[in-house]
Amino acid sequence: MKGLGVARRWAGLALTVLVAVVALTALPAIAQDAAKEPAYRSFPVIGSRLAVWGVAQLHLNFAAFILGCPIFAVIIEIIGWRTRDERYDWLAHEFVKLTFAAFSTTALLGAFLLFLFVGYYPKFWTYMTSIFFPTYGVYALLFFAETFIVYLWYYGWDWLSGPRKWIHVSLGVLSNLVGTAILFVANSWVTFMISPAGVDEAGALKGSVWAAINNFTWMPINIHRLIANIVFGGTIAAAYSAFRFLSARTDEERARYDWMGYVGNFVALSAFIVLPFAGYWLGREIYAFNQTMGITMMGGFMSWLWIVQAILIGVLFLGFNYYLWLGMERIPGSERYRKFVPPMLFILTIGFIVWATPRTLVVTLDEVRAMGGTHHPVIGFFGVMSAKNTVVNLMILTTFLSFVLYRRANRISVKPWARTGMAVQWAALFVAAAIVVFYGVYGYFVESIVRIGFSVYQVLAVLSCILIVMAIDIPMFKGARSTGTIRWGTIAPRSQYVLILLAVTFTWLMGLMGFARSGIRQHWHVFGVLRDTSAEAVTPALGYAANVITIVTIVFFALVTFIFWLGGLGEKGKAGAHGHAAPVIAGASGGED
Repeated sequence: MKGLGVARRWAGLALTVLVAVVALTALPAIAQDAAKEPAYRSFPVIGSRLAVWGVAQLHLNFAAFILGCPIFAVIIEIIGWRTRDERYDWLAHEFVKLTFAAFSTTALLGAFLLFLFVGYYPKFWTYMTSIFFPTYGVYALLFFAETFIVYLWYYGWDWLSGPRKWIHVSLGVLSNLVGTAILFVANSWVTFMISPAGVDEAGALKGSVWAAINNFTWMPINIHRLIANIVFGGTIAAAYSAFRFLSARTDEERARYDWMGYVGNFVALSAFIVLPFAGYWLGREIYAFNQTMGITMMGGFMSWLWIVQAILIGVLFLGFNYYLWLGMERIPGSERYRKFVPPMLFILTIGFIVWATPRTLVVTLDEVRAMGGTHHPVIGFFGVMSAKNTVVNLMILTTFLSFVLYRRANRISVKPWARTGMAVQWAALFVAAAIVVFYGVYGYFVESIVRIGFSVYQVLAVLSCILIVMAIDIPMFKGARSTGTIRWGTIAPRSQYVLILLAVTFTWLMGLMGFARSGIRQHWHVFGVLRDTSAEAVTPALGYAANVITIVTIVFFALVTFIFWLGGLGEKGKAGAHGHAAPVIAGASGGED
């Protein structure tokens, strides 16, 4: 039965790859035929744009998961390999299993999306083919290689163990390199639509396709998406572990999935802290390419979209911190740090309020007259980017402090220089906060072009603080005295609902940012080059977009739940199968575990 199941999976894989490769290789011929036909076709009932939107978002959600999850899976496997700790090897295998379960769905959605583009937007796809045809073959080969490397990585876990473990780890690293290359190729198509390069006034390619690939927003989106994929993969994996924790019947199983949820959340939080910085870079490059596009994005009809984004980001910050604070209750000795929770909550709450404050309020004419303008005389000061950049950096510092306190919750340093080290750490935090606040206030007294540059200094201050604190913390707590082992599995059940909330919120946020990225093109397929002349050539209202994103998010989680349920069927009655008996996690020591 095991061999039959493997054979069926390989057959399903072969069919998926065949569909994707055939689709990609057939596109040039289909595109040439499509050029003789109408520029647009109408998808039944819901329309072409909505069909493409929904399928594209679903595909991107699954693609983000299967590209992000293996990154920290291989890191965890390397940790287990070097430390000879079976817990990490088991956890890495669990994460790859989640990736494995979603792989075919991602490929099939991608193939479906291609057919939608070719069939319902033939003029657009003909043009994109004329520019990026050389990349189609590269993409197909990379996808083919990624598929088989991941399968070898998963099925060769036991075969390539022991002295051959380095070969298995190399497969994991290679799969991530190929997956990142796939991401970069696909991003070249998306970013060309936002910031086209390498074409003349008529839209024809002037020279090498590399000029079109290496456009203004290509590398910023590469970095932004790569980090976001790690956050997304971590939140989905943590949500999966939360589901398993809540349905567990034994203390050992709850301990195992409690630890898995913590690791997934830790990886997501680590990447989330630096994600805003990548967003700053992307926004700056959009402004550099076209200021009108940047103003439309931040100060035009999309300005209220960022208020929604601010609320979602606030939920993420509060959720990540609340989970860490709840987790400290299972750590003996953490009581000495709980006094820091109220002030940290205060900073996060004030930051959330300022971050979500709009510049221009929705008011009546009488209210405008009473205020003396469209901007409120008091809270209007908090609606500009000087205030928002300041509070988001303070929220990042606060979240980082929560993690540092959690990390050392059950450990006491025995180093003779520990007191000095902690003093330097606190000084670094206060200096970074002072720099952030100084440039935030100073930004009100300079021109906007100068104010934008201040965000760089704020970011550098925060990143420098993080590096300094961790450079001291790691050696300071090496060989530290333990105040007790972590009681895995004893965390409050509400913490697991927080993990699920984080996954749903970040998924919704990804959809919202995808709408923002596409919406700033307005009535252009390729901004300034290829105009959208279809009947649906209008940017939808924010309320409509929110409804679409919500439906797509619900469908995504329904599919994920079903796929993970199918993947879990094989575990029933097969405890310890494939040489991967779940290790005992309860009583694991060390706040960093």
